[in-house]
Amino acid sequence: MIEVYRLTTDPYSEDLSGTGAGIAGGRWNRPGNAVLYTASSRALATLEVLVHVPVTFIPKDYYLLTIRIPEDSILSIPFDQLPEEWNAIAPPVELREMSENWIAENRFLVLKVPSAVVAGDYNFLLNPAHSRMSEVKIIEKQPFRFDTRLTR
Repeated sequence: MIEVYRLTTDPYSEDLSGTGAGIAGGRWNRPGNAVLYTASSRALATLEVLVHVPVTFIPKDYYLLTIRIPEDSILSIPFDQLPEEWNAIAPPVELREMSENWIAENRFLVLKVPSAVVAGDYNFLLNPAHSRMSEVKIIEKQPFRFDTRLTR
């Protein structure tokens, strides 16, 4: 088992359904495809939230989740399979196609993808509809405070 991290607000701090990303879509998924986004570190989880808020906004009422996932059900996307400008602000559709193939094949619970925010770090996408999702456990939930120096 490995640990991944997720920052979210209290109403969603027990929710591993991927509903939010399923409604809004994301870099790696289209609306309609529920995917739970997690990060390889607490720091990456922090930055992944901050890139989506106005520069001077301090997010409040967040919780940091430490989530344990099985390491024997992870599919990694190699860099040489990524399209050009995969990390652009407007992501190419090929990224979503990659995750749709991963979901459709239903072979792996987790898709390990490079972070567009921090080169060399990774996000771990979880397929909530996968049969092994029951093995995914929140092992710690802590209130999280964003340091105000990050947004000044």
